[in-house]
Amino acid sequence: MKIIRIFALSVSILACSALSAQNQRGIDHPMTRAILNAYTELIQSDPADYESYLNRGAEYYNHNEYILALNDVNKALSLTPQSDDAFQFQGHWLRGNIYLQTNKLQDALADFTIALTLDPESFSTLYLKANTDFQLGNYAAAKEGYQKLHRLNPRNSDALIGLGRVAVKENNLGIANDYLESAVQMSPNDPEVYLRRAKVREMMGNDNGAVDDLIISLSLNSSKNPGAVNAIVAYADVNYPAVMSSLSNAIAQAPENALYWYLRAQIAAAHNHYANALSDYRKIIDDRLYSYQGLYASIAECQYNMGQYAEALDNVDRALQTIKNNAQYYILKSKALRALGRDDEAIEAAAAGHAVNMSSTDALVQMAKCYIDKGDYSQANALLGEATLTNADDPYVYLLRAHLLEKYLNQPVAANQFRQQATEIEIFNDNNVKSLKGFALLESGDVARARAWIDNILANGDSDGLANYYAACLYSRIDDNDRALACAEESLKRGYANYFNWMLNADEPINVANLRDDLRFLNLIQRYSTLFE
Repeated sequence: MKIIRIFALSVSILACSALSAQNQRGIDHPMTRAILNAYTELIQSDPADYESYLNRGAEYYNHNEYILALNDVNKALSLTPQSDDAFQFQGHWLRGNIYLQTNKLQDALADFTIALTLDPESFSTLYLKANTDFQLGNYAAAKEGYQKLHRLNPRNSDALIGLGRVAVKENNLGIANDYLESAVQMSPNDPEVYLRRAKVREMMGNDNGAVDDLIISLSLNSSKNPGAVNAIVAYADVNYPAVMSSLSNAIAQAPENALYWYLRAQIAAAHNHYANALSDYRKIIDDRLYSYQGLYASIAECQYNMGQYAEALDNVDRALQTIKNNAQYYILKSKALRALGRDDEAIEAAAAGHAVNMSSTDALVQMAKCYIDKGDYSQANALLGEATLTNADDPYVYLLRAHLLEKYLNQPVAANQFRQQATEIEIFNDNNVKSLKGFALLESGDVARARAWIDNILANGDSDGLANYYAACLYSRIDDNDRALACAEESLKRGYANYFNWMLNADEPINVANLRDDLRFLNLIQRYSTLFE
C-alpha cells in the first residue's frame, strides 16, 4: 500500500530551502531516519515505485545530501511514465534545484526548460529559470522570464527585482532604479525586499544605498534577520566607510537602538578602529541601552589592542565572572597577561580557554607564543603542530611554526616546507592580504614575487588600513624603509589602531620591528597617538 504523496511542488523554491526544525537537526535525527527508512522499504517492496524514489530524493535534498538526492531523482525520472505529467514536472523541477545547489547551471537550465513545457505558468519554475539565465549571462532570456512573472503576478516584487538586475546589465540604471523602487513600494514592510535591492544596488556601485537597505532590512526584523547582519559585516570588508556612514545615520535617527551602536562597534573593532569601537561600547553601558557582561570583554579587546593591558585584564576578568564558558575570553586574558610579562599566568589562561573549546586553534597558538617567550621552543613547536592538525587552513600558524623552526630550532628545511604549505592554502585567494602568501614567499627568498603580491593588493584598495599595515611589515623586512613608512602612514591615516602590532609585536613572522629604531616612525606614531587613547 502506497503512502500519500508528500512531495508538493506548489511550494516555491524559497519555501523549499527553508528547512523545518526537524530537518535542521540533521539527517541523522531519528524522525528523518524513520522517514528515509520508510521510503527505502517501499522501494524494496516495489523497485518500480518512482513516487518513493522522488520523495526520498526530496528528503535528501532538504538535508543537503545532493549526490544521494540526484541518484534518487534520476531513478525516479527513468521510471516515471511519460504520461504522468505531474511527476515528470516534479522530477525535473527538483533535479534542476539540485543542479543549482551544485553549481551545474546549464544542467539546471535544461531541467527548468523541460518543467516549463509541462507547466508553462509555474511561477516558481519561471523564477528559477529566469535566475539561472541571468547567472549564465542570458540576459534577454532572463528579462523575458521576469516579464512573464510580472504579467502573471503584477504585485510580485521578485519579478521587479529581477528586471532591475537585467536593466543594470543593460546599463539602464534609471530604469533599474524605477524597478527597484516599485518593488519596495509593493512590499515596504518586507525585510527580504531590502536585502534583494541591496544586492542590485551593489551591482550598480551604489554602496551607500546598498548598506542603507541592509540597515532598513535589519530594522524591520532584527531578531530574525541574521542575513542582514552578516551582509552588513561582509560589506564592511568591501567598503568600510560606506558601512560606518550608514550606521551613523541610523544611530542619528534611532539613538536608543542598542543594536546599531553594537553593530558599529563590532565592525569598527573588526577593522582595527579600536577607539571608535570603545566609545560605542561605553555608550551602550553608560546609557544602559543593553545589559550584557560580554560587553566588558569587547571593551577589553579594544583596550588590549590599544596597548592598555592592565585595563584590558580588569575588564576581561569582569566578563569572566559571569561568562565562564567562552574560550575567546580566556585567550584574551592570556594575551593581556603575556603583554604584561606574566607568562606563566598567560599559559594558564590560554589552557583554560583550550579546556572550554578543545578545537580552538587560537588557544594553542597563544600557549605556543608564551612558551616561545619562556624559551621552551620544543613545547611551542608541539603546540603549533597540534594547531595545524586542528585547523589546516590557517596560513598564519604555518608561518609562525616556520619562523620558530628556523630561528630557534635550526631546522630550515622543515621551515621551508611549512612556508610552502602556507602558499597552498586556498581558503583565501592571492588578492586577500589574509592569505599571507607574500610573507611566505619573502621568507623563502622570493623577494620579487613577495613585492608583486603586496603591490597588487594595495592596487585593489584599502578601506581600513589593514593592507597598508601588512605592506609596512613586508617592506620593512626587505629594508625598504621609505616605502614601509609611507605605507605605515597610510595605514594610520585610515585608522589602523593596533598598538600592540605597531609597537610591541616583534617575535613573530609579521611585524614592523625593523622600523622602531627609525625616528621617522616614532614621530609618525606620536602624530597619530589619538588612535590609541
